[in-house]
Amino acid sequence: MIGAVSRASVSGNESEVADFLVGWMQANGFEAQVDAAGNAVGTRGNGPIQVVLLGHIDTVPGHIPVRVDDSGVLHGRGSVDAKGSFCTFVAAVAALPAEALSTATFTCVGATEEEVPSSKGARFALTQYVPDLVLIGEPSGWEGLTLGYKGRLIVKVQVVKDNFHTAGEGTSAGDDLAASWERVRRWAENASEEGVFGRVQATIQTISSESDGMEQVARASYGLRLPLHLSPTQAREQITALLAGMAGLGLSFTGDESAVRYGRDTPLARALRIAIRQHGGTPVFKLKTGTSDMNVVAHRWTVPTLAYGPGDSGLDHTPQERLDLAEYDLAVSVLRSALANVVSKPPA
Repeated sequence: MIGAVSRASVSGNESEVADFLVGWMQANGFEAQVDAAGNAVGTRGNGPIQVVLLGHIDTVPGHIPVRVDDSGVLHGRGSVDAKGSFCTFVAAVAALPAEALSTATFTCVGATEEEVPSSKGARFALTQYVPDLVLIGEPSGWEGLTLGYKGRLIVKVQVVKDNFHTAGEGTSAGDDLAASWERVRRWAENASEEGVFGRVQATIQTISSESDGMEQVARASYGLRLPLHLSPTQAREQITALLAGMAGLGLSFTGDESAVRYGRDTPLARALRIAIRQHGGTPVFKLKTGTSDMNVVAHRWTVPTLAYGPGDSGLDHTPQERLDLAEYDLAVSVLRSALANVVSKPPA
C-alpha cells in the first residue's frame, strides 16, 4: 500500500506504479503482467466462477508528501482515490483459501486513466473478460457498499461575435455565453426529480473570453451530473434544442456516461453485508453523485456489481487525502471473507 502510494501516477503516467504492483502480485501468488492498456493485471485461482475486481491506479495531479503519521494514517495522493481500494483487492485475493481458488478465478485489474474521460484501462478490460461478479475499487468506507453512480455529460459552448464599442447597443459574446448558462441552469432544475441522486447537477467547469479587436470569443464548459431518468443522449438533444437560435453559438459534447444503479440484494451485496457484520460493522448502502468505472462497464458486464474500498470519499482530490491503515486492514479482512463466501456457491 505505502509502496503504491509513494509512486506518482497521474493519469497517463501510470507505468511505474503498474510495474511495482505487478511485481508485488507475482511475489504473492498471482500470475501478473502489464497489459496492452498499461493496466496492472493479476490473476489467482482456476475455478469456473469469474470474478473481476476492477480498480484504478491513476490519480489527479497534486503532490502530497507520503508519510504515515503517529496515528497510523497514511497521507498521500491516491491513498483514498483509489490505490487504497485496489491494494485492498490484491491483498484480499492474495489471502484467499485454497477452496475459494478452486471454485473461482479472481482477476484484479488496476486500470489506467480513470480520472480522465478516456477511461482507457476499463474500456480495454471490457474486451478481455466475461465476469460473473464484478467489484469496482472506489472508497466507500469499510462499512460502505456503493450501488450506483450518476451519469455525466460535458457541454462545451463557444460564442463568436464581431467586436463593437461597449457604449453601443447589443450584447457581448460574454453576455450571450452567460445567457446560455442561465438557460442550461434552469433546464437542469426543471429536469430534476426528487433527491440528490434524482437531480441534474450543473456546474461551470471553465469559462473565458477574449477579443483581438475584430472579433469577440467567449468559451465555457458546463459539467452535468445526470440521474437515471436522463441519458447523455437525451441531455444532448434537449440542450441542443434549448440553445438553438442563439446567434454565433457553437456546441460540442464529450464525457458521455450513463447513470447506473444495482440492487442491494445481489449475492455480492449479501456476502459483503455478512462480512461487515462479522467484523463488527454496520453495512451502509451508498449512491454517489460522481462517476466511476462502474459507469463504463455496466452496459456490457450485466452481472452483480458494486463498489467497495476503504477511506472517506470526501477526501478525494483534496490536499488532505489520507487513509487510516487500520481501516485498510479491516477492509482487506472484510473483502477476503466476502469473496470466500460468495464463491462457495454459484452466483444467482
